[in-house]
Parts: sequence; structure tokens; C-alpha cells
Amino acid sequence: MECGKKGVLALALLDKANTETYGNPEPTAVNIGVRDRPGILISGHDLRDIEQLLEQTKGTRIDVYTHGEMLPANSYPAFKKYDNFIGNYGSAWWKQNEEFEKFNGPILMTTNCIIPPRESYRNRICTTGVVDFGGLFHISEKEEGTKDFTPLIEQAKTSKPPEQLESGTIVCGFAHEAALSVADKIIDAVKSGKISRFMVMVGCDGRHKERTYYTEFAKALPKDTVILTAGCAKYRYNKLNLGDLGGIPRVIDAGQCNDSYSLVVIAQKLAEAFDLKDINDLPVSYNIAWYEQKAVLVLLALLSLGIKNITLGPTLPACISPNVLKVLVDNFNIRPSTTVEEDMKILLNQV
Repeated sequence: MECGKKGVLALALLDKANTETYGNPEPTAVNIGVRDRPGILISGHDLRDIEQLLEQTKGTRIDVYTHGEMLPANSYPAFKKYDNFIGNYGSAWWKQNEEFEKFNGPILMTTNCIIPPRESYRNRICTTGVVDFGGLFHISEKEEGTKDFTPLIEQAKTSKPPEQLESGTIVCGFAHEAALSVADKIIDAVKSGKISRFMVMVGCDGRHKERTYYTEFAKALPKDTVILTAGCAKYRYNKLNLGDLGGIPRVIDAGQCNDSYSLVVIAQKLAEAFDLKDINDLPVSYNIAWYEQKAVLVLLALLSLGIKNITLGPTLPACISPNVLKVLVDNFNIRPSTTVEEDMKILLNQV
């Protein structure tokens, strides 16, 4: 619980640093197509890295695309001024081999998961910050705190444009400031019955077949439910045509995995608006996808805030032994996910 409290503090500090530096995220329809110009692909979480990359590519006729957890960068006001910032390319981390091969230009990995690169694009992938991989070019930070992305820019100049994977847009940018700006609309929709329940589906994605569970779960949700999401788990359903409820999108994307903090702020403010003493009395259910360490911290952060009745899957973290699981079940009513049908019954009928 103490670790969870520190997690909330860390998430709040990062949120403060990002928003004070780059502005509050705005609801944004992000382009998922490509232009007929060379590009650089940036993946991960580090907004300082993308700021420097955009500044250094300004006026070069080289486009910049986000990938994976960098998608939310498209919703920050500070980055919208760059006309070479085109949108998002691809999806979650585990599809790197297929998507990076088709991008054709250089790829910058910041804080994101990296998988062993194929030989076909190994000479185009570069790491920075805490990410490293044997034999790959690494760009280190200078003493004054800046990075020089010239090698990537020069390589991009001789690269072919990206191969188009898809077209259209996906919507993101619903961090707490944006969501709370329409709080009255959300509250009215709940009171009038237009929204029956919010389903928090945050966490991680992965290549395992059982993770299609989250796509099927999102598809099966009643039309009067809204998904609150953050992290790369959203790639399981953020391109589905789920529509909206009176102008409120049915997938409210708060951003990166660390932006799960935004969803907590939204829930707390809604509890205040409905004059509820217990956050668990809100019409909110939690169906969280676990994969690695950051998700453990997010889980502990939620528990430290008193949130109960969380469904966790598709497998439990390796650190949860039978005794630890018993503590979580007894104190927080945590349960492992089972089937879409069974979990749907439980999560939609929580009081």
C-alpha cells in the first residue's frame, strides 16, 4: 500500500511535468495514414525526446510519426505547431517486426519495449535513454541535457516513404483536464440513463492469443457503456467503430500507461459530483490487462486509493503467490478474468 501511494505521487508528478511543459492534452483525431515523404518513427513515452526530434526535423521535409505508447503525443498543444508531425503509424509494441519493416525510414526507441529486430531493418533502428540493445546505434544525452538526432535525420533523407498500413483517424487526448471540461455533460448522461456504466480497461497489450479477449469484451459491451482507457492495451479496441453517446466517445483515451492517473482524477471528481463518500459506489468497473512492471505499480496505486472489485488478466503477475492472491481477494475482491460472457455479467452488475 505504501508503494502504491508512492506510485500515485510519481504519476501525479509526471502528469504535472508533462502538462506544464507541453500543455493539457486536447481531444484529437489522429491521422493513421502516411504522406509521400520520408519519415522518422518514434516509439515510447519520453515527450522530451519527441520535442527535440520535432525541433531538429523542422523544415527538413522529413515527417515524424508516433508508434505505440507515443501515440498520445499527438494530443499535446505544444507539438501541434509542427507541420511535419503527421500522426501515428502502426499499433502496439509486439507488432514491431511487421510494422517497422514496412516503415522504410529510421526508428527511434525511447522508453518503449523493444523486441529483437529483424535484419531487414536492424540498420534503421536506434535507441536512446534507458533503452539499449546489443549492436544497435545508441544516442546518448549530452552534458547540457540535449540529444543530437542528426544521424537519424541524415538516414531519413535517403529513405523511401513509409508503406501505408491503414487510413483514417483514431481519437485520443481525453486526459483529466479535457474529460472534466465536459463533466457536466457526462454527469447528465449518467443521470438520464444514456450512460449506464464506465468500464476502465487500462494496462498492457501482448502477442498472446488470449488477449483477443479484450477486443471481444469491448465489442460485447452494451451500447450505453463507455470505456476509459490508457496504456497500449487500447490497441485491442481503439480502432473499432464503437460510436459515441451524445457526443461523448465510447472509448475515452487518457493516454499512456502512466496517464492512468488521469482516470483516477476523473473518478474522484465524479464521486464528488455525485456526492459519494466511497469511490467504489460510482458506476465504474475495472477490467485491467496486466503484462509487466509498470502495470504492477498502476495496480498498487489503484489499491492504495481504496479501489476494489478489479478484474485482472489474462494471467496474473508472477509475483502474486497463492498467499498474496488470498490477501488481495480478501481485502480488495480482486478476481482473475475468465470468459467474456462471465466477466461481463459480473462487471456490469457491480454495485
